[in-house]
Amino acid sequence: MQIRPAVAADAHEVARLRRETFSYKVLSAAAARHMITVQSPGERFLALVAESDGRLVGWGSAGLNVWTSEEGKGSISIYVHPDHRQAGTGRALSDRLHEHLQEIGAVRVSTSATPDGLEFARRRGYDGSRQVHFAGVDPRVLPEQPATPDGIELVTIDRLEPRQVYLADSISSLDEPGDSPLDAVSYEEWLEEIWNSPGANHELGVAAVAGDEVAAFTILERDGDRAWSGMTGTIPAYRGRGLAKVIKSAALRRAAAAGITGAFTSNDDENGPMLAINNWLGYRRIATEHGLQKKL
Repeated sequence: MQIRPAVAADAHEVARLRRETFSYKVLSAAAARHMITVQSPGERFLALVAESDGRLVGWGSAGLNVWTSEEGKGSISIYVHPDHRQAGTGRALSDRLHEHLQEIGAVRVSTSATPDGLEFARRRGYDGSRQVHFAGVDPRVLPEQPATPDGIELVTIDRLEPRQVYLADSISSLDEPGDSPLDAVSYEEWLEEIWNSPGANHELGVAAVAGDEVAAFTILERDGDRAWSGMTGTIPAYRGRGLAKVIKSAALRRAAAAGITGAFTSNDDENGPMLAINNWLGYRRIATEHGLQKKL
């Protein structure tokens, strides 16, 4: 088993590894290449792969969170293919990445763990009680489309200027549940990492527009016949009007018409309103992961 830095040519194998390890997460090869090659310099991002007999069996990445005002906030992600666990791969990735985090000045690190990986994380000093639930739905089987409120127009994301979506995203994300506030997202970094990501399908995403203002939006990422709801947000001034339900329902119908048979999403346990919308749409829980933190 060899651990080395991830390179763009690993994209197809990384996407395959992710799909075989987490059936409920969506990452196309193009999106994997973008993840490996496009980051803000301030992240000091390091991506590693574990290779055995010419096949990728593990992934690890770590860097600083440049989208929060909290100083020294880092993140780490590690996963190993189910057929290659208990062989020291996760431990080796963890050691390399934690060394990197200390070198770049991280003081608190966030991660997530499946129930199977929880003990692994606990032994390395991670703790926490947050839970994130993953769920899926067949978009071809949905309840009736809700009525669009007066004064609101539904448009696909590709009809909007990126700065319109950025403004709605940066405002609606301020109270997003999580370990750190998303209160320092620059337009340039958002444009490169979110808007320009090849995984994001702007023809399937839908926004609720009031005049020139994006009141609510939902972005879909696609990989073949599967889709991922990357973000659904409503700015505070337009909340309480059912816009998130309207746009997500409309986006899922577009996904079904485009040949998608499985749509997936995740929600923090504290995000009751979005959990209620997803339950109404027919999402069924597939897995739960634990949000954890550690001081370095």
